[in-house]
Amino acid sequence: TQAMAPFFLSRQALSVGLILQTTSAFQSQASFTTRSAALTTSPLIAAAKPTFPTTNRSNNTARRMIGSILDLLSGGDGGMISPDKALPGRPEKMAGIDGLKHYVLKNDLQEVPEGYEQCVFGNGCFWGSEKAIWRLPKGIHSTAVGYCAGFTPNPTYNEACSSMTGHTEGVRVVYNPKEISYVDIMRMFWESHDPTQYMGQGNDRGSQYRSGIYYFNEDQKRLIEASKAAYEKQLGKGEIKTEIAAASDFDKYGGLWYFAEAYHQQYLSKPGSRPYCSAQPQGVSLAPFDSWCPEDLKEKYQPALPESFWKKHGPVRGCSIVRFDNEPISENSY
Repeated sequence: TQAMAPFFLSRQALSVGLILQTTSAFQSQASFTTRSAALTTSPLIAAAKPTFPTTNRSNNTARRMIGSILDLLSGGDGGMISPDKALPGRPEKMAGIDGLKHYVLKNDLQEVPEGYEQCVFGNGCFWGSEKAIWRLPKGIHSTAVGYCAGFTPNPTYNEACSSMTGHTEGVRVVYNPKEISYVDIMRMFWESHDPTQYMGQGNDRGSQYRSGIYYFNEDQKRLIEASKAAYEKQLGKGEIKTEIAAASDFDKYGGLWYFAEAYHQQYLSKPGSRPYCSAQPQGVSLAPFDSWCPEDLKEKYQPALPESFWKKHGPVRGCSIVRFDNEPISENSY
């Protein structure tokens, strides 16, 4: 043990030095203006989401950065906090969400019109994950980012990024099943990240970036499980680590879903946003629908988006969503 002491002291000193360096880098806009600039400094600094225009948001990002650094230094597998050790949270809803309209689609962020359905998932940094869905050419009423599948009621960004709430950064989709199929949204979920990564995507590490998809009925559960089995074989790189759970499993913790702060909503569409995405698409398409879908669900859940859409607009290897236009994809483009 005594022989190992210098190693541990050196590691602690390195960790503190990196944290101090990173935190100071987030106090000035000039020191971190774009992701490309970040890549010229340090691979650990590159793990962070870019700063926001205000000091408070810069501090938020610094805290997130520190959490990712510590997760990386510890191997990145941090695991899940237990419900009894999670932060207590609060009864108040997130401020600024009531009455908020989707920045691109212009619909109310919270409403679920009669006959519409929901899909909730997490696959890494929620900024890019959300954009991939609101760009779908039809049937999307709204998308929102938030904190899902955790134990702390009404968490804040700082709390979720601490890994002390059990939440993962997530996306809630409200869609019209007469115009787009659940299968189309689910396929975008699978293909937009690497579901074999445990507790993170790319440089974003920790339970708050874990892959997960949460079902609201038995049909959704069966579609998720069947497509997972098919996609795992296609990827051919080990077990898919995606968390699959019922939305109702989280009722005892206040619910599956909590909206994130207003400034996170449709972040990548807003002037001055920093282009950042941590997801790791593998460039592998989900197998044809008829090859994996349960027979009794095929008629009801036929995909609305043809293969020509996926060939032209589907995710490619490496995250590229930040480069694309913010408006929904035109149906005449494929």
